[in-house]
Amino acid sequence: MDETAFPGRLPERDRPWVMRTYAGHSSATATNALFRRNLAKGQTGLSVAFDLPTQTGYDPDHELAAGEVGRVGVPVTHLGDMRALFDGLPLADTNTSMTINAPAMWLLALYGTVGLEQGADLTRCAGTTQNDIIKEYLSRGTYIFPPAASLRLTADVVAYTLREMPRWNPVNICSYHLQEAGATPVQEVGFALATAVAVLDAVRDSGQVPAERMGDVVQRISFFVNAGVRFVEEIAKMRAFGVLWDDITRDRYGVTDARQRRFRYGVQVNSLGLTEAQPENNIQRIVLEMLGVTMSRDARARAVQLPAWNEALGLPRPWDQQWSLRMQQVLAYESDLLEYPDLFAGSHVMTALVDEVVTGARVELDKVLELGGVVAAVETGYLKSALVASLAERRRRMESGADVVVGVNRYTETEPSPLTAAGADAVEQVDPAVEAAAVDGVRRWRADRDAAVVDAALARLRADAATSTNLMPATVECVRAGVTTGEWAGALRQVFGEYRAPTGLAGATGGGGEPGLAAVRERVTATARELGSGRLRLLVGKPGLDGHSNGAEQIAVRARDAGFEVVYQGIRLTAAQIVAAAVEEDVDLVGLSVLSGSHLAAVPAVLDGLRAAGRADLPVVVGGIIPAGDADTLRAAGVARVFTPKDFALTDIIDDLVTVIRRANDLP
Repeated sequence: MDETAFPGRLPERDRPWVMRTYAGHSSATATNALFRRNLAKGQTGLSVAFDLPTQTGYDPDHELAAGEVGRVGVPVTHLGDMRALFDGLPLADTNTSMTINAPAMWLLALYGTVGLEQGADLTRCAGTTQNDIIKEYLSRGTYIFPPAASLRLTADVVAYTLREMPRWNPVNICSYHLQEAGATPVQEVGFALATAVAVLDAVRDSGQVPAERMGDVVQRISFFVNAGVRFVEEIAKMRAFGVLWDDITRDRYGVTDARQRRFRYGVQVNSLGLTEAQPENNIQRIVLEMLGVTMSRDARARAVQLPAWNEALGLPRPWDQQWSLRMQQVLAYESDLLEYPDLFAGSHVMTALVDEVVTGARVELDKVLELGGVVAAVETGYLKSALVASLAERRRRMESGADVVVGVNRYTETEPSPLTAAGADAVEQVDPAVEAAAVDGVRRWRADRDAAVVDAALARLRADAATSTNLMPATVECVRAGVTTGEWAGALRQVFGEYRAPTGLAGATGGGGEPGLAAVRERVTATARELGSGRLRLLVGKPGLDGHSNGAEQIAVRARDAGFEVVYQGIRLTAAQIVAAAVEEDVDLVGLSVLSGSHLAAVPAVLDGLRAAGRADLPVVVGGIIPAGDADTLRAAGVARVFTPKDFALTDIIDDLVTVIRRANDLP
């Protein structure tokens, strides 16, 4: 049989999607070397991970940056860092994605300035700034300014790139983090499209883009989605996204060109679904999730980046990232996937699934629009509460065994894994000297520049921010003057103010019917009675800049269901603020959540603060992605218990918290 003549084949094999790995750590120089190695291995685009101080608009020497510099991404504090990051990498010929949101305008200005210094024509530069601030209030937590001001910055970037960088995707609407925060497929589609409507409305209403060019705006809007292991459902979700996006852009914005209305998206498959227990199982999870966004030709991702098998353990090494890249290459080049038309065209099963998601997502979208749009839905807490409740239900199903997670709640018997036999060597280690070098570097940078020029640039930025003027020109001036990331964000903080998003705990319940919760509730009540207090009080604290609050919120919900009075003030707290709250609220236990890897700096700072406040007796527990050796260090420093992702049963965790309180108070 002549396979090339098979009637179902495409006349030409499709081009593969852009292949990326999400990369960045330690310093701009170290990350540049990592980029070069990844490109040499066949990666076809760059995806830049920035560290938390950069993402939240702080310089490395700020109090909140302690322990966070270079840990989950690369620190970029000024123009010199951006030059080093892309040294020898021609930006005009490299498709670059930058996962940056609140300071997206700032990082794009740095990128564009370096491009011009390289001699690049900015109209040729292709890539993406994530620049979706809405999901930051709901999941990742790297917001800075209030929602309305943040949306103004997004609209300014869209208008600027339309004029100056027409091949650039100025915003990447992210449903990825909504799924991590608990969204069902219906909620993920509905809430993400509500965000897209808010961005397009803001651009349209800003007066910066003529009505006849809205099609040009729409065709540069891309999406960034999550893909879970239920890959058939994920395929239906992606097809539903395309149907609804086509309807919205045609009917709401009058875009008549079908090519401009095409749904374009990139994907990072589900990192949160990776497990610390039997981490080798993560390989097949990643492959199945990749199929959910590649099998359907009519809804295939434009770019794919995959996590590494060991991300539930810590920062992946270059070899781990290479393994994930090879998964993409095997699918694209060894399999016959790209040789056929859409495999699901005409499928009654798929059509029914897509229709179900479309109908449900329309209801969610209409509900958000009836509330006044996505900004109002953030400010009232509606979206956050809906996600916390959905995640609580997801956790309940996993704990009950209704949802099987292999190696975690079923089939837990295992042989020792040779992949993790090396212990801490199974993940990348960030040298503590990185932070000291970054602090020294930014101080030298400030000392070597013209202070008067810096002051003038920041004054212009503040003045423009107080009007409706597009802020990109003032931001570019700040870049050229040598302003730092923290100074740029600080100037806008002075005008816009800062913001603390709703926690979403008010209306959420989690394990009311969970077996064992009644017994824990009795222990909570009895312990409070023995201590002579009305209720046990738990402080849940998020020290530093780590904004991934899903786990902390689920602990807070389950503890409240068990009878605790929970004190939770949200994310981004200093050690001093956590200590002050613990003392003022007279809590019985402090629980700290740290997922960024900064636990060895953040936790001792809280312990030292409690000792200084005369509360060395107050027990402290910690949860996060914490290697075994680090857990030993924390326990030696005085931490009562350390919880990691393998501790998935929330009710059992709450029971342990009661035990910690009893032991700290010499109760039997």
